Amino acid sequence: MLEELKATGQAALEQVRAAASEQELEELRVRYLGRKGLLTQMLRATGSLPPDQRPAFGQSANQIKKELDQALAEAQERLRAQAARAAFRPGVDATLPGVQPRRGHLHPITQTERLILAVFTRMGFAVVESPEVELDWYCFEALNMPPDHPARDMQDTFYVQEGVVLRTHTSPVQVRTMESTPPPLRIVCPGKAFRRDSDATHTPMFHQVEGLMVGPDVSFAHLKGVLISFVHQVFSPQVPVRFRPSFFPFTEPSAEVDIGCVVCGGDGCRVCSHTGWLEILGSGMVDPNVFINVGYDPDQVTGFAFGMGIERIAMLKWGIDDLRMFYDNDLRFLRQF
Repeated sequence: MLEELKATGQAALEQVRAAASEQELEELRVRYLGRKGLLTQMLRATGSLPPDQRPAFGQSANQIKKELDQALAEAQERLRAQAARAAFRPGVDATLPGVQPRRGHLHPITQTERLILAVFTRMGFAVVESPEVELDWYCFEALNMPPDHPARDMQDTFYVQEGVVLRTHTSPVQVRTMESTPPPLRIVCPGKAFRRDSDATHTPMFHQVEGLMVGPDVSFAHLKGVLISFVHQVFSPQVPVRFRPSFFPFTEPSAEVDIGCVVCGGDGCRVCSHTGWLEILGSGMVDPNVFINVGYDPDQVTGFAFGMGIERIAMLKWGIDDLRMFYDNDLRFLRQF
């Protein structure tokens, strides 16, 4: 019986090593090692042998079963590797590493917006938003621009219907927030704005960030401190800053904020029109009429506001000379960011 066991085991090993498919391999496993398999039946017959033959027979049976299990595992691995190679085109080496797909990243406008917001949130400003389709009251009248105000002509507004516009700036966010929130408050308002304008430095849709700080005894000195800190964090502590008198209907006094030209270092070039300065944002102390329109008492609180174009900041920070490049979807441009 021992000789029959060895012969059966040898035949099983040869057949397993020659198997041409996983299905054939499974059939061989069942034939020899299944519940009714040949080797299984022989192992069960060990008890019928004379006592002196049982140890040798059991040792041989266990060794054959171990070798057959190993042969089955090796054959299965061989067949699966063959199937994997067959799935590739001829001439393709399946062992080579795969091609790493390109990963997307944030658009430069989004990166700039997040940079700006990070600076102001570190100063304690909260981020708020409001609708892009806005009522005339919030976009103009509450901001000290009645229907006959000449400043409306500067906005080139898109009208949706009577009394409803695509917002021309993000200042309506400030009005809505003040209506619903008692002072003191510090907010920044990022978002899209819309005006009928399109050239190398203007687009019909653009992005702004506006800020507002209201409370007892808020002064122009606070405005200067916040904006100078902003410029130094976004550009460089060495960049000079100046405040130039200006006019906005919703602030008084008002000021444009200029920085030393980041292209020529203040020496004068085509970008700064040979002045050495570049305008980056508008600002000023909130007009008392705006406080009255939102229910604040201008005798109890003061505040300042500012606004900037995100595209403008991005162009100055990275030396981009055409605003339209942000929207051309040219991957050669976008991959630089």
